[in-house]
Amino acid sequence: MQYDYLIVGAGLFGAVFAHEAKAAGKTCLVIDKRDHIAGNIYTESVEGINVHRYGAHIFHTNNKEVWDYVNQFAVFNRYTNSPVANYHGEIYNMPFNMNTFNKMWGVVTPAEAHAKIEEQRAAHFTPEPKNLEEQAINLVGTDIYEKLVKGYTEKQWGRPCTELPAFIIRRLPVRFTYDNNYFNALYQGIPNGGYTKMVEKMLDGIEVRLGVNYLKDKAELDKLAGRVIYTGPIDAYFDYSLGALQYRSVRFETEVLDMPNYQGNAVVNYTDAETPYTRVIEHKHFEFGDQPKTVISREYSAEWKPGDEPYYPVNDEANNTLYARYKAMADAEPHVVFGGRLGEYKYYDMDKVIESALNCFLVQQDKVNQYTV
Repeated sequence: MQYDYLIVGAGLFGAVFAHEAKAAGKTCLVIDKRDHIAGNIYTESVEGINVHRYGAHIFHTNNKEVWDYVNQFAVFNRYTNSPVANYHGEIYNMPFNMNTFNKMWGVVTPAEAHAKIEEQRAAHFTPEPKNLEEQAINLVGTDIYEKLVKGYTEKQWGRPCTELPAFIIRRLPVRFTYDNNYFNALYQGIPNGGYTKMVEKMLDGIEVRLGVNYLKDKAELDKLAGRVIYTGPIDAYFDYSLGALQYRSVRFETEVLDMPNYQGNAVVNYTDAETPYTRVIEHKHFEFGDQPKTVISREYSAEWKPGDEPYYPVNDEANNTLYARYKAMADAEPHVVFGGRLGEYKYYDMDKVIESALNCFLVQQDKVNQYTV
């Protein structure tokens, strides 16, 4: 065996684990079936603009240890996530806050906004909401639901809100202040120069092979290392033997525009049902760019099928039950550790991916130490 660890996936989980392993004196080989590192946070330069190829990624965390950790590899700017919603040309601030309520109803004070929401909730309240529509109306009333939740959510999930489980929207960020900051986090920003450069620094001095399909050449690749850190889809690892887990996928239409500013904001959500895409990303605004051109990406939600890129796990009861069966199989694999959003069938914010990877490495070290003792 040539390496202590074979790390399958050069995304954030794999890069953090590899960095920690190297720092501890371990040898690593990182492989990825794509032609680039950084997984879904990959950024590429187009017209001097760092384009988020797989959708917008804004780093945010309340964990100072994680914030200090990523700042080893990048200088973060002051970007604050303040998306806006476009409903048939009407613009509303997100998350739902006093600016939203003022535009919606003309109210000025928090008391007036509370009263308006409570009036609509009371008229349609469902004691035990059975679907997303009932849950959303219980939380924010009918006006906000109809204009800012319903169309966007149905496009995102590809089915009516009345057929979606209530738990998807248990919590909607509702603030009775004039604060457009979407994330209630102490630390927030985007690395200057893009995420790819940040991951490059994490992987500095570590052997990386791209365009390598682990599952295709698993038998030979497994011989290279004492332990495998696998960050791919858990069901694919077992050749979908119990059936495929469900995901939502995303398709992007990206174009360069010969103008300096297209929409004036990094993210605009289109919440009406008629607009086929869910949002438009204007990448230069993530880093306050002043380039003469701009790059936009229209984002379309899609049902996932094998061969597509899996984005969001559909964590309903049926899929979670199926995942539990796969996890039992994974736990029985003696030399393989499953991690990351695909390996654990779990939606992860970036800071939580880093926390998970750091904890995973500590657990592996403990096991090695116990074995040595």
